[in-house]
Amino acid sequence: MRAGPTKETSAPMAAEHPQAPEQDFDPTDDRRETFTERMDRNWDELLQELRVTQTGAQILTGFLLTIPFQQRFEDLDDYQHDLYLVLVLLAVLATALIVAPVAIHRALFRRRLKRELVTIGSWFARAGLLVLALVLSGSAMLLFDVVLTRAAGRWVGLGCLVVMASAWWVLPKIVTRWAARHDADGSP
Repeated sequence: MRAGPTKETSAPMAAEHPQAPEQDFDPTDDRRETFTERMDRNWDELLQELRVTQTGAQILTGFLLTIPFQQRFEDLDDYQHDLYLVLVLLAVLATALIVAPVAIHRALFRRRLKRELVTIGSWFARAGLLVLALVLSGSAMLLFDVVLTRAAGRWVGLGCLVVMASAWWVLPKIVTRWAARHDADGSP
């Protein structure tokens, strides 16, 4: 993890540059970082998240692209073929959304637009996760449809969506509300 300049190391920089050093962006968060340092940290954290999801999305996309070359692919019915093609498109879209912040960073490099980069990168990461959830649940749905029954596939796909929605979106909202309530009343 890259460390930004500390208050002690930023003092000599302030002497070299005529403008005063930046103030602590949020004195209430115990981080002691400037706005620029915060944006750098946010970007670094976003990149770490993207590295994890990007690898998974790319592996899943690659796997889906190999399926038509398997012998049993011709045994799939029209519904399964259509579901497969939708999953390929969604997997490519998820990969594109998850990789987009890196391409945007390259286009905005050295333009002092880190806040905008973090904001749009976060949006693309969220959209990529949403589409990735659809691909993952749809892949499970297709697999159970082929191996067991159409009904089993639909139930498993729905179950996967519920689990991912709960873990990726509902739980963070619950934790945020819980933390806000405990911060407000001062309890640990």
